Amino acid sequence: MKPNIYPVILAGGRGTRFWPRSRRTTAKQVLALEGKRTMIQQTVARLLPLAPASRFWVITNPDLRGEIRRQLPKIAARQIIAEPIARNTAPAIGLAAYLLLRSDPAAVIGMFPADHVIADQEAFRKAVQHAARIAAAGENIVVMGIKPTRPETGYGYIEAGAPRRGGGHRVRRFTEKPNLEKAQEFLEAGNYYWNSGMFVWSARTLVNALREHFSESAPLLERIAAAFGTRDFEKVFAREYPNCENISVDYAILEPRSAKGEHHSNLFSIPADFGWNDLGSWAALYEHHALARGAASSDRNVIEGAGGYAFEAEGNYIYAPRKFVAAIGVNNLVVVETDDALLITTLQRSQDVGKVVKHLDERKLKKLL
Repeated sequence: MKPNIYPVILAGGRGTRFWPRSRRTTAKQVLALEGKRTMIQQTVARLLPLAPASRFWVITNPDLRGEIRRQLPKIAARQIIAEPIARNTAPAIGLAAYLLLRSDPAAVIGMFPADHVIADQEAFRKAVQHAARIAAAGENIVVMGIKPTRPETGYGYIEAGAPRRGGGHRVRRFTEKPNLEKAQEFLEAGNYYWNSGMFVWSARTLVNALREHFSESAPLLERIAAAFGTRDFEKVFAREYPNCENISVDYAILEPRSAKGEHHSNLFSIPADFGWNDLGSWAALYEHHALARGAASSDRNVIEGAGGYAFEAEGNYIYAPRKFVAAIGVNNLVVVETDDALLITTLQRSQDVGKVVKHLDERKLKKLL
């Protein structure tokens, strides 16, 4: 019997590191950064073979809800929920768990960020189905682990422990973003995987974990879910949700579970290799495009413009879609033009773009946010 998979897509982030293209009402997840479809449209499309549109839920924010509803007409508007205030991933996925447990006690939830790129979609779906079978078989929590290709310091890591009969591994521990030396150790060890942020668990398992490890916020989420579908829902949501702890599901549930020890936590990882990229910065987007183009661009420039020319220029990402772009004698630059802003930085400093948004917030320059 196949598990009843319910994809829950988290789409509430602002995507500040993709400024100036990513703004409050046009954040990264609703932009077409890779291909013609937006990031959230791609996420839904690759999951649709696993579940009908009626089982999809999206958790977002008020600034994006209207645009997401427009982009995803097959998903019921009532299942695209806007948080009254951002409270990180634990309250968001926790609310989904309480909602789904009320409607389908056998629900298996797949938690998926809205802004990932997956190259091998068939391999991705097989991995999700495998994870769902493990999740449905008991009080199991499954995380998708990505085989690392470099000593990456921007991701969390999963240390895989004993193999599980039928595939996958028990999780020994989670490690947050390491320094370069430690990341190199993890790469060489061979039993560490990037934490993709994609998790699979039954609604009942997650609710039980919330009650155990997220005990002060869990009753608030339960009250909000109980009001869903009534006239009071928005009022209850606005009153209770801001009181939930602002914390990620990793810190709220996974780390306390892993502390129980490898053979008592019921945490499992599915090692996966399906061409994953979380597109966390302009540098990550550049690398994704450069890899896709391969030898076709020996100078490794990625120029998205109305034509382009590069002379003695290498490794640049330039976005100016309505202009001819000429790059001469420059290397490793990121240049992004919009109607009202121009970003110039380097690939190495692209992680700092979020500081621009913080500056604009502090100066109350709302037109640029």
